[in-house]
Amino acid sequence: MSYIPEFPKRNGVNNFYDTKKLEDKLQTLLQQDICSVSELERWLVEERLLCAEVEELITSHQINFYRDTKNTNKRELYLYYQTDIQPLLTKYNAEFDKKFSNCPFSKLLEDEKYGYMCKVRLEKSKMFNKKNISLTVREQELITKYREILAGITMEWDGETKSYSYIKAMLESPKRQIRERAWRALSESHMLVKPAVDRIMNELVKLRHQMALNAGFSNYRDYVFTLKNREYSIQDCYTFHESVERYAIPVWKRLAKLFETELGIEKYRPWDLSPCTLQKSPFNNLIDLLDGVEKMLGKTDLYFQERFQYIRKQGLIDVEERKNKAPGAVCFTLPKAKNVFIYSNFSPSFNALIHELGHAIHFYKQFANESGVQEQYLREEVAELYSHSLELMLMDKLDIFYPEHNEYKKAQREQMHRAFSMLISPLAGDLFQHWLYTNPYHSPEERDAKYLEISKRFQYSSVDIAGFETQIGASWIESFHYFQYPFYKIEYAISQLGALQLFQIYRENPEKAITLFKEGASMDWNLPIADIYRNTGVNFDFSEQTIKNISEFIINIIEDLN
Repeated sequence: MSYIPEFPKRNGVNNFYDTKKLEDKLQTLLQQDICSVSELERWLVEERLLCAEVEELITSHQINFYRDTKNTNKRELYLYYQTDIQPLLTKYNAEFDKKFSNCPFSKLLEDEKYGYMCKVRLEKSKMFNKKNISLTVREQELITKYREILAGITMEWDGETKSYSYIKAMLESPKRQIRERAWRALSESHMLVKPAVDRIMNELVKLRHQMALNAGFSNYRDYVFTLKNREYSIQDCYTFHESVERYAIPVWKRLAKLFETELGIEKYRPWDLSPCTLQKSPFNNLIDLLDGVEKMLGKTDLYFQERFQYIRKQGLIDVEERKNKAPGAVCFTLPKAKNVFIYSNFSPSFNALIHELGHAIHFYKQFANESGVQEQYLREEVAELYSHSLELMLMDKLDIFYPEHNEYKKAQREQMHRAFSMLISPLAGDLFQHWLYTNPYHSPEERDAKYLEISKRFQYSSVDIAGFETQIGASWIESFHYFQYPFYKIEYAISQLGALQLFQIYRENPEKAITLFKEGASMDWNLPIADIYRNTGVNFDFSEQTIKNISEFIINIIEDLN
């Protein structure tokens, strides 16, 4: 059963909203008189409901397209909503921000309930420039083209044509020759599409730089930091990069030595970066995966299990690997229906599935909030806290997939290795983007060279990459975040620090940690990040000492599991 509905057709095209009908609704809301605080609060509810309705339609068509990028009708519908409806909504959202900011009653709203939203809307109103609407439309067209290119990659494998995601799954094979073969095949596929992807990135950097200039900023990095209303500074990010390099990377290298011994190799090569110590697949098919994760959730918390059972029953999930399906994983929100849709096109993996389930549980807790979830105000540093935390809290149930004791211990070790990697690789990606957008006139060759340089300092610091520098320098093209979600990387590392703190509580008192998880996930999005973290029992802290402590915590667990 699939949730994604067939929308009514108009002139032979699925077109739930024509632009005139939508604009009439938006204009009516814009012209509405507001004469008191209570009327402003009612207006905010009406605005949220209308925007939720439109955003759900846009998201539904995005899901349809991602699931089958070669379907011409789905592509045209997706682009229609991206190039006709979304720009109209963007235009009116800017008008709504202006109306709200200029309304005298907005200053009288309760700060605890509306303070963050007031701040965001005032900043967005200042930054809005009509010239950027057309640039945003072009940006979405380029992102769509990138998605189509990656989704269309296929490779020959043992006489059969396989998808990119299928070959990527081979990187976790316990057989080193298979890992190497897969790594080389993926690298070759990168080089084949790289000229086209380079052209896309060249234009994205150029138009994003122009967006920043239009908004009065000198570069896109500074523009995004203000647009995101980040509760930390650009300098804080650089300090974070340096602290991880100082305290986490030495531990990362120690882990490499441990796994080199386990794998029986003299040194890590690029195809050894995943631990790859498990000798068999944890499940035989997709149903086994879903059933196994459901059991893990049931042994953790009944609410977690109930939400997953509901998602499965309603068909709100597609985690099957197949050709012509867009790469990546995401938990889409459907705000009108107060539902989610879990999507991924990695190899069938309990890690990716559990991660997106963490988002789903968070969203369902937010849907139950009286304030109503508004995704544009949900900060990624908060959202990723609960996805990472769920992965860690389910780690002690991996015996469902690995009943043999030694394999169970190996699975836990590999899970901790992945958790640690989320402190390292995302920061390399963040630093890469700082460079991209503060040096907007760089060449593709300079871009690859910078990515290689940063990778050698972070995730590849423990790897012998001799002879593969070109391939690693080009490998940034497989990360859809750089294209679709610029500057969405550091949030993974920040939230992983919080999740590991919660995991420390879980190891001492599982019930307490689960209660804190649910309480934190239910907190009003309007609160400062530090308050939401505090209500989850952890600190919003990426200081040197915290990084040092967490690094030692991880290496101790892994060594204890040996």
